[in-house]
Amino acid sequence: MLPSRQVATKSCPSFLPLGKNSFLPSYLHQGGGAEFGIGQQVAQTGESAPSPDSMENTGKAGTARNEKVVNCLYPKPDAIFRLICFPWAGSGSFYFAKWGEKMPDSVEVHSIRLAGRENRSAEPFATDIYQIAEETVCALLPVIQDKPFAFFGHSMGSYVAFMTALHLKEKHKLEPMHLFVSSIYAPHATARNQEEKELSDEQIRSFLWQFGGTQMDILSDKDFCEHYTGIMKADAHVFTNYIFSAPSEPVLSCDLTCFLGSEDIVKDVKAWKDVTSGRLDILVRPGNHFYIKETANETFIKNYITKCLELSMFT
Repeated sequence: MLPSRQVATKSCPSFLPLGKNSFLPSYLHQGGGAEFGIGQQVAQTGESAPSPDSMENTGKAGTARNEKVVNCLYPKPDAIFRLICFPWAGSGSFYFAKWGEKMPDSVEVHSIRLAGRENRSAEPFATDIYQIAEETVCALLPVIQDKPFAFFGHSMGSYVAFMTALHLKEKHKLEPMHLFVSSIYAPHATARNQEEKELSDEQIRSFLWQFGGTQMDILSDKDFCEHYTGIMKADAHVFTNYIFSAPSEPVLSCDLTCFLGSEDIVKDVKAWKDVTSGRLDILVRPGNHFYIKETANETFIKNYITKCLELSMFT
């Protein structure tokens, strides 16, 4: 279960199941659906009902906000599945968003964009992984309510994907059909106890090289480091301060696949089995922690994910 905590976040509407893969805001069943043309009256609260123009503006603002968090470069309205990708530490959304170009027409790819980078550069960084998960869930609900979806995360992105899946299940009774994680220990693994909580600038550079996929020659560039120091420190803070206790029983039910490189700094990932009652598969590809950037490995992962999703239609 999610740890008890107090966080100042904007609430998002709860969703109730209305048939397979179909969810609508629960306020439609509480007198708030007249604007959707379903014959219900706006609840009498002593205030006049909002005008159509104001509701349209509110809807546009919400849509714009969601598009800032969720990046889909190649929309596929006729896709059967949606794949939601979560970037590694220090990264933006574009690497995975570009996957959509070469994925089959059956899969529409969305990539999560964290605060403080790309077109969200003016926003303050998230302070912990729970804040990221809550924000991501609010942005994803309109995206995932009508089609089967799966999550893929690499390195730190795997933890964000896992916590988002957990939050979705506990708060909205939704769960990805498959969780794909990459190059990361299970969140409760004992190996994580060796992580330091406060990192020096040099340790951050090393952290981003090992866990962020940033090349050493770029990290040696003074201008680059000055520009991205905030992102590095913010992601390192989120990563090293994330604590998840070993669950007494599985918290998810979906199948889980863990990818890693043969020369990865991450070695034992079997503890991921503790978090789900579904099947666990572990696949090792040639390469280091960022084996994923090798074209052959990237192609393998895309094809593997596609086959998993397509086969799920027959089970």
